[in-house]
Amino acid sequence: MTTLEVDAVQAFVAIADFQSFTRAAQLLGTTQGAISVKLKRLEDRLGVRLVERTPRQVRLSAQGAVFIEGAREFLAAHERALAGLLSSRRRFGLGIAAHVAGPELPTLLTRLYSHDPGLCIEVRLETSRNLLGAFDRGELDAVIIRREEDRRDGETLGPEHFGWFASPGFQQASGEPLRLAALAPLCGVRGIATQALDAVGIAWIEVFVGVSTAVNAAVSAGLAIAPFSCRLAPADTIEVSKRFGLPPLPSSEIVLHSSLTDMRSRKALQTLAAAFREKNTSVRETASSVHNNWPKIELHET
Repeated sequence: MTTLEVDAVQAFVAIADFQSFTRAAQLLGTTQGAISVKLKRLEDRLGVRLVERTPRQVRLSAQGAVFIEGAREFLAAHERALAGLLSSRRRFGLGIAAHVAGPELPTLLTRLYSHDPGLCIEVRLETSRNLLGAFDRGELDAVIIRREEDRRDGETLGPEHFGWFASPGFQQASGEPLRLAALAPLCGVRGIATQALDAVGIAWIEVFVGVSTAVNAAVSAGLAIAPFSCRLAPADTIEVSKRFGLPPLPSSEIVLHSSLTDMRSRKALQTLAAAFREKNTSVRETASSVHNNWPKIELHET
């Protein structure tokens, strides 16, 4: 019977999550050479190649893609067994920007808890800027936010593309200002959108301003157009930038900031970050394909 070594499986999962031997070694507090040895030992034991490595890219093989979920479950079971002995609960203050969190959030938090039931997760949903301030003040252990223009630190989880969305039946009368629905004035997407419209001389008027549920309802009802992240646009809307000649919206990035130092918490956060990437890969690829067909414009701070 084939038995698995925990450290070898940990090395494989870290390589898969970061697509990098170097970063996997940093997470596990070892060397790149040691990570390679552990992966080779696991591959020899299983009799399959799990990772394909070239000078430019590290990615899972077909067998590795099949094995990765089982590997995560194996490590989660290992952590739960240890948590039974180390029963002390630890607080984990996590901030997730309200305009970043999608319908997959419960699934992500479930995976985080399954990885380490000893975590007492406290989640705060606010704007990116408010969460970043709370993180800098030490009120939160980690935040997942949209990148702020004046900050270049943090771990990039993936790109964030935006578009103009409306119901299929939305009609815009010729010569009238664009009917716009947007979140509260402090919302960064609103600022990006109105600046883009002003840059190309498109007149606009806000007919709905409020919380996301009200904005979504207004757009779905065919009363207005709204700028949305391509991941989070209501399912019953379509991207209408070409239809109405609207300007492209600059992309951003979703980033993770963390001050966690203990290995257990860092591994738990790694699990959440990996789950976030997995849940949003297909949406990001679709959005990127659409976005790359738009003409480029530059927006500047005023």
